[in-house]
Amino acid sequence: MKIALLGYGKMGKTIEKIAISRGHTIVIKTNDEDGYDITTADVAIDFSVPNAAFFNVVKCFKNGVPVISGTTGWLDNYKKAEALCQEENGAFIYASNFSLGVNIFFELNKQLAKMMSKLESYKVSMEEIHHTQKLDAPSGTAITLAESIISEHNTYTDWSLLSNKENTIPITAKRIEDVSGTHAVSYTSKTDTITIEHEAHNREGFALGAVIAAEWLQDKTGVYTMKDVLNIG
Repeated sequence: MKIALLGYGKMGKTIEKIAISRGHTIVIKTNDEDGYDITTADVAIDFSVPNAAFFNVVKCFKNGVPVISGTTGWLDNYKKAEALCQEENGAFIYASNFSLGVNIFFELNKQLAKMMSKLESYKVSMEEIHHTQKLDAPSGTAITLAESIISEHNTYTDWSLLSNKENTIPITAKRIEDVSGTHAVSYTSKTDTITIEHEAHNREGFALGAVIAAEWLQDKTGVYTMKDVLNIG
């Protein structure tokens, strides 16, 4: 499989290493939005920056190249991307986190929220920790976790950074050097606390998930998620 890496920072370089180890070829490595021929690739993997991601996925749709996007911070345009993908008969997977373990964690979070919605004495809070180069806060993964809780829990209608508002999930975002990513969801009452946590040890889990998603998406059309790739949920 010939892969275009749209975004060639630390994550792009890790994806390159994983992809090559799985027998794939990297035909494009770029941090620019233009100046490359996307049609030379069988699939594109976008780990760029928020202001480039929408341009990149649209370029892929218009040229018939399936695209995986793991860039966060651009989701104001996600619905437009989804509609354009359908219009152009393209293929698209966006995930706030491609780690296989995190996607299992997403399902655990959803099921826990369902159970805890019946127990009003427990209040939910979240914490996420990432490296200091991460541009957005809270992380896309934290937002996905929060939105899943909101969809399953009777009490919560919104999330916010360090908010004490009623019916709002408070998220603490920390930036610490060389932390790949930690997410914790806690339910606390006067008597105890229940916490689920995912800690990434390195970037390889994210990269492997993105490559597996690209392998799965090839020769398909439509908008999918990691649930489809992993057949979970």
